[in-house]
Amino acid sequence: MQKLIECVPNFSEGRDANIIRQITDAIESAEGASLLDVDPGATTNRTVVTFVGTPEAAVEGAFRGIQKAAELIDMRKHKGAHPRMGATDVCPFIPVSNVTWEEAIICAKQLGQRVGEELKIPVYLYEKAASNPLRVNLATIRAGEYEGFSEKIKDPAWKPDFGRASFNQKSGVTAIGARAFLVAYNVNLNTKTVRRANSVAFDVRENGRVKTEDGTPTGKPVLDANGEPVRIPGLLKHVKAIGWYVEEYGIAQVSINLTNIDETPLHAAFDACNESANKRGLRVTGSEIVGMVPQKSLVDAGRYFLRKQNLSEGVAEEELIEVAIRSMGLSELKPFNPQEKIIELKMESAASKKSLLKLNLRQFCNETLSDSPAPGGGSVAALIGALGVSLGGMVANLSAGKRGWENQLSYFSAWAVKAQGLKDEMLLLVDEDTAAFNKVMAAFALPKGSAAEKSAHTAAIQSANKEAAEVPLRVMETASKAYELLAEMANKGNPASISDVGVGLLAVHACIEGAAMNVRINLPGIKDEALKSALLARLDKLRTESESKFKAIHQIVEGKLG
Repeated sequence: MQKLIECVPNFSEGRDANIIRQITDAIESAEGASLLDVDPGATTNRTVVTFVGTPEAAVEGAFRGIQKAAELIDMRKHKGAHPRMGATDVCPFIPVSNVTWEEAIICAKQLGQRVGEELKIPVYLYEKAASNPLRVNLATIRAGEYEGFSEKIKDPAWKPDFGRASFNQKSGVTAIGARAFLVAYNVNLNTKTVRRANSVAFDVRENGRVKTEDGTPTGKPVLDANGEPVRIPGLLKHVKAIGWYVEEYGIAQVSINLTNIDETPLHAAFDACNESANKRGLRVTGSEIVGMVPQKSLVDAGRYFLRKQNLSEGVAEEELIEVAIRSMGLSELKPFNPQEKIIELKMESAASKKSLLKLNLRQFCNETLSDSPAPGGGSVAALIGALGVSLGGMVANLSAGKRGWENQLSYFSAWAVKAQGLKDEMLLLVDEDTAAFNKVMAAFALPKGSAAEKSAHTAAIQSANKEAAEVPLRVMETASKAYELLAEMANKGNPASISDVGVGLLAVHACIEGAAMNVRINLPGIKDEALKSALLARLDKLRTESESKFKAIHQIVEGKLG
């Protein structure tokens, strides 16, 4: 699995498209760096850029972007609504796939050293890369902003981690760090008043507000025993928020950073703002995501809003995303395109664009019927299994919505959610089986002139044959999990849908038997007798268990059909 890390540099230019393009072109010029999103803001005069790559590519792409920003942006002329301290204000690295925190921190330090030494820009390490506990919080480093740093940097306590302790007037200073995924999220209010937006922000953010003697924002602060202001905590943990006015939209917003979306998800922030706004006579009119968001955030939000509506959560992820978009008004200010705003969807590779799953039913059948050997029986078996699981999930959803069965909603909804996950696993195996077959064909096509080539040819064939046998075994194992779902639906599901359970059962059984054939046809090509024996043992066990479960559920279905 390839190492993949995300980098989200924020540049202090959001109005000049030409400057923004030159910066992003510089990032993309680094081999292996893939640009995902460019999100400029005119009012903030700031652009959030998101790109991914291997750790090496991410460091190189970030350096080139910072270098170009230093060339094109003059902070002495910069004005904007967002707090900032440099041409590249902040540049975090975020682990995405197969990257440890240690590796992300190394990326931050490597980049910081290059920026400090080669570009003469003072660099402060923050969050998990911070060398000083006082610099973990970005807001602490940024305090005083660009205008205050000419004096701040002279303080020994604010000696940069990299670069000289002298202020770079043109480029300012830069914070580079390693952090967990942060979602920048703005909630729209039906007011233009920043003061009212700040009231909502103070209600929801973790840091809350300063307690005053008379309870008013302008009252005398209440001090603790150490003489520090006492704070009233806000509703949500891991949330930073302020209110601001956005001229281009003509509204005030609560601008939120969600720093731990596992603990405080997107929908929790939306609902908290909604609750606060309603208490203050305001109304939330929608929201927007700045930059990109993990797919899980919107899937979880979709499920949350379906629960609030007493509806089954067991719908496709595409529908869950649409529910989240509508429920949080993510398209109110400008269209929210999931393919552009969701990381996983944006990162679909060229290979995925050739996926069999991209074909419609007629195209899939035509491709199967053609003289090409793939897709073949293995992919078709996996698809049949996915259809069988889908029928079981359909019965769960129908049962969840049955009138008079409202007290069983959560039970059937949970089964429908399981069915969705299982269906998605089966669909992935449709492509994996074809890919495994193609690897076998590619291995046989390798040259075998020299002794070295013959050795490589043989090794490649053995590796490909092993995968070609293991993938249909995974199809069998995955499809077998559907029996539990089908048994529950046969016993407890809507009786009017018993025939659907029966068809789903036959499909799952056919899937397992079909996949077994694909295992058996690939076993003779494996020379490792121990491995072959182990694969055969797994095969026999899965088939035996499948027959037993199939017969038991089939008997229930037949009994209810009459």
